[in-house]
Amino acid sequence: MQTGENEQALRKIIDFTRLLSIAILIIHFYLSCYPAFQILGLTKPVVNHILLPLSKMEVFAKVLYVKLAALILLMISLVGSKGKKDESIKASRIFIYCTVGSITYFISTLFLTIHCPATTIAILYVGVTIIGYMLILSGVSLLFRMLKINLGKDIFNRENESFPQEERLLENEYSINLPAVYNLKGKSRNSWINIINPFRGTLIGGSPGSGKSYFVIRHFITQHIQKGFTMLVYDFKYDDLSKIVYNALLRYAHLFPVKPNQYIINLEKIMHRANPLEPHTMIDITDAIDSSRTIMLGLNREWIKKQGDFFVESPINFITAIMWFLKKYENGRYCTLPHVIELAQVDYEDLFEVLLQEPEIEVLINPFVSAWQNEAYEQLEGQIASAKISLARLSSPQLYYVLSGNDFSLDINNPDEPKVVCLANNPQKSQVYGAVLSLYINRINKLVNRKNQQKCSMIFDEFPTIYFNGIDSLIATARSNKVAVTLAVQDYSQLKKDYGREQAEVILNIVGNIIVGQVTGDTAKQLSERFGKINQEKESISINSQDTSISKSTQLDYAVPASKIASLSSGEFVGMVADDPDNKIPLKTFHNEIQNDHDAIRKEESSYLPIPLIRNIDPAEILINYQQIKDDIKAIIATVLAKTRIG
Repeated sequence: MQTGENEQALRKIIDFTRLLSIAILIIHFYLSCYPAFQILGLTKPVVNHILLPLSKMEVFAKVLYVKLAALILLMISLVGSKGKKDESIKASRIFIYCTVGSITYFISTLFLTIHCPATTIAILYVGVTIIGYMLILSGVSLLFRMLKINLGKDIFNRENESFPQEERLLENEYSINLPAVYNLKGKSRNSWINIINPFRGTLIGGSPGSGKSYFVIRHFITQHIQKGFTMLVYDFKYDDLSKIVYNALLRYAHLFPVKPNQYIINLEKIMHRANPLEPHTMIDITDAIDSSRTIMLGLNREWIKKQGDFFVESPINFITAIMWFLKKYENGRYCTLPHVIELAQVDYEDLFEVLLQEPEIEVLINPFVSAWQNEAYEQLEGQIASAKISLARLSSPQLYYVLSGNDFSLDINNPDEPKVVCLANNPQKSQVYGAVLSLYINRINKLVNRKNQQKCSMIFDEFPTIYFNGIDSLIATARSNKVAVTLAVQDYSQLKKDYGREQAEVILNIVGNIIVGQVTGDTAKQLSERFGKINQEKESISINSQDTSISKSTQLDYAVPASKIASLSSGEFVGMVADDPDNKIPLKTFHNEIQNDHDAIRKEESSYLPIPLIRNIDPAEILINYQQIKDDIKAIIATVLAKTRIG
């Protein structure tokens, strides 16, 4: 116990031990330099009577024994001594004192062998030995008072914030495995990012240049194709990902039970054609409502946050009515988006008369008919004009040609006819193209999320540039249908801007796997909280005029602080993976650097084959198709009106 009595007793023992060391040294001086003491008249019979018998002790038999005994007692006394700690004491100073002192202390024995007057020998021997003794005393005292502070050693707290990560390679028939290197207490160790359950959804984040595509997405594509996944890839900057898909398919297509075909929807450079409004895939009117909502919100992104408003829902209902009319008319022969666009441009009088011939959409079209009949033209324009203006942006011969064809069906995970589909966008025209591609995604989503289909991977690069109605529902329900959804975003704020706060929060919180590079602000804070806290060592020092106090403790702190996420290098990622009952992962959180074999990737890319030209289209053919769609609508109007008026 730290009581005053105990401290005083310890002090007395220390002082006595040091006094004993000095006493042994003094006795040794008296015995070894006795002739000099006689000459100087410093000998006394009483002292001789006491000390001369001591000379027969083993410790005084040799000079070396005496000096070692005195030195050992000195060390013992210093070990138990207390002194004020001082961080200014340098190790070099202690080393010099101890080294010089030890040499001087032991080499002074040579003076006892020289031929000089006894007094001279005694003065030299005693003086040099005392100097050495004092230097040793000073050096060792400084050693026990030296304060070794490590508080500034790890300035950025990297070692303290490191934690064990998964070092096992865990594979299954669905997994994506990324090799990585991480730091644990200053040591570099190999690890793996094991996404063994991609069906729980994966979010890939990171600012531009953080390495999302190069370090992560390319491996999702190649590994999933290698494992027999059908695939939908949204390629925002065509053909960055499409080229990887094409060459991976050339390499691994033989591993599929049924060899898949690759299809590319490119609205700028026409490759394949597909009708996102295939009539046989639209089972009931709710499918038309979803498609209408997708295309309208894709064209007017600000409407996403205003869903439910009168002037947002009215255009959606209007387009839904047109879609369902075309689906029902002649068994959906004209059910394409270009026909919807052209039909929406028809004069109200003829259009309403035509649409009213379909009983299922009467409830949708009645508010517009009522406004027209009551001559509420301003209200009618407000309800419909926004739809017509938005759709007019899609009135392009090339878009019409792609959207009205039927090269393949959109059930990409059909086991009998598996497909790998790439949707190509252009960043310079992303607002218009993104709306059309959103419609393709919406329709594919409806078809892939079914029972007894082939496993499917849906990868969306720059996800906020499209509008995916029901993405949260897909992630939540598609797990049992073996649909893996991967979303790549730059930042949570970007997701909030394009999808609204509520939808963005749902997406962020519903995904099971997260891989994030450098991000800042709210994104970094939310992720830091999600990754949780670890036990970290804390050290503090208090120095006052009498004593120095050092305290060490542990406390829970963030494993990956927001500031660290904001300063990640390219290729460095943090995140968390999800497991399943058959493959438990105790260490889910990671902070590491993904290891790409750069030379191998460069070699592989240099051998990539370019995506072949699918079709060589005559511009005249595109214009003929464009005009044909317009003529189809005129014919529909004329036919329906004729039947109505005759009836």
